[in-house]
Amino acid sequence: MTNLILRDNLFEDLFDVRREFDKIFNRMLAVKPSEKEHGAPWTELTFAPVMESYVDKEAKKYVCKIALPGVEQKEIQIHVLGNVLSVKGERKLIRETKEVDYFFKEFTYGKFEREFELPEGVTAEKMNAEFVNGVLLISAPVAAVALPKKVEIKTVPFVKQMAA
Repeated sequence: MTNLILRDNLFEDLFDVRREFDKIFNRMLAVKPSEKEHGAPWTELTFAPVMESYVDKEAKKYVCKIALPGVEQKEIQIHVLGNVLSVKGERKLIRETKEVDYFFKEFTYGKFEREFELPEGVTAEKMNAEFVNGVLLISAPVAAVALPKKVEIKTVPFVKQMAA
């Protein structure tokens, strides 16, 4: 126990490791499975923006939010093919000077593409998209028949259970 040395930068080192793992996983998520089979280079798509999607049961609509800070609206493309929603874009590196010495470099730049299946019942023809404060908000109505319904469980008297 006397050989334990507390390091001041232990947490800094842990955060560095986490950051590196995040970069690795972002690169893995950024390449579509179809491109992995063909040996697509990892450098083409450099990041996977974070997102969340859900069905708002009260409003009867599908909602998808994608965080795209630093991406211009004109660089974003949204496509729906069947029940697959595809969002593509690019965060471009705009640098004032050519020569810089970074102390930290955590922003990722380049192209991205996210594809995911839409839940059953989403009306893609009525899909709506807004881009506000770096967040892309995609929404579409959901058919009432596709929303989950609560099934009531009936209690059977104990005597009837024994007879069965």
